[in-house]
Parts: sequence; C-alpha cells; structure tokens
Amino acid sequence: MTRAFLDTIVLAYLFDSRSPAKQAKAEELLRTGHEFVLSTQVMLELHSVLTRKVDPPLTGAQAETVLSSLQRWDVVPADAAPVMRAARTVVEFHVSLWDAMVIEAARLGGCAELWTEHLADGADLRGGRVVNPFAGL
Repeated sequence: MTRAFLDTIVLAYLFDSRSPAKQAKAEELLRTGHEFVLSTQVMLELHSVLTRKVDPPLTGAQAETVLSSLQRWDVVPADAAPVMRAARTVVEFHVSLWDAMVIEAARLGGCAELWTEHLADGADLRGGRVVNPFAGL
C-alpha cells in the first residue's frame, strides 16, 4: 500500500460545490486504498479554507468535525526542525515556504507520493513523487 501525502487542496475539493468534477475526483481518491498522511499545517490551512473559501462555507463547528475525522491518518507535526529543512528546500527547489513545509512533511511521513495541484506533476522532491490527481480535469 502506497503512503500518499494529501495537500490541503485535495481535501478542500471534497467540500467545494463550485468544482463538481474535482469534488467527485477527490471523493474517488480517498477510496483508492492508499495509506494517507497529512500535516498539522494541512489541517490548519484546511480549517481556514473550509470556513472562508469553499462554497458553501462550513461553520467553525463543522470544520472542527472535519479536522477530527482526519486524525484517523498519520499527522506529521511541525516544529523547528522541519521549518529549518523547509527553509533550505525553498532555496534548493525555488518553491514557497508553505509548499516546502508540505514537501518536508511528506518526507518525514515516509510518503512515496505527494498529492497536490501546487507543484510540478511528476517532479521528484526529497524522495517523493509529486502527483497532481486533478490533471486533465
């Protein structure tokens, strides 16, 4: 079973009615049998997206329930060490600090794949392959 890191956008599409094709794809992805991993950063970003950017927005209590359900997967915490590694990743790969934190969390989580729309599909970053599961939609 492949360990796959879920970036915020993959989870956000589950709740966004403005992109029905991506919403359906996100639902399908979670049924693939992969072993999913996320990070505290993803959880924090997701709460913000769910309460401010998806249509319709969730209440704070609803977003909290969603976050609670995500605890069934491995969650990589953020502390000073991955932040410092992410700072080096910014320089090496010319990505934002937020994307670098996702890359480092995927590495720390032992993920073979990093599912996101925000990085180059197929790129090998820190031992994990970037997969854009929404490519072609």
